[in-house]
Order: sequence, then C-alpha cells, then structure tokens
Amino acid sequence: MSELHSEDDLLALKRFLVAFFAQRVDAGIGALWDSGKWNEQTFTDLSTAHSRTAYK
Repeated sequence: MSELHSEDDLLALKRFLVAFFAQRVDAGIGALWDSGKWNEQTFTDLSTAHSRTAYK
C-alpha cells in the first residue's frame, strides 16, 4: 500500500479488486447453475425477494 502515490493508483487498485471479486462471483454462480442448484426460477425469485431486516 505504500506504493500508492496518487489517486489514479488507488483508483486502478479499486478497479482491479472489483474485477477480481466479480469474476469470483460469476464463477460461483456458474458452478451453482451447472450443478442444477440454481435455475431461471432462482433468479426470478431473487429479483423479487424482500430480505431486508425489519426495524422496529
């Protein structure tokens, strides 16, 4: 981290990390799809799910 001397360096690192974790998520979802654990209905259900914690 001591090598980050500018905002551009920090931005490049952030973009790299975002791409890295997006690739891992994509691979994980692909594995779930290939195994049959997830299907089109799963994505439909997730897109309409309300899973926020209710605050009282």
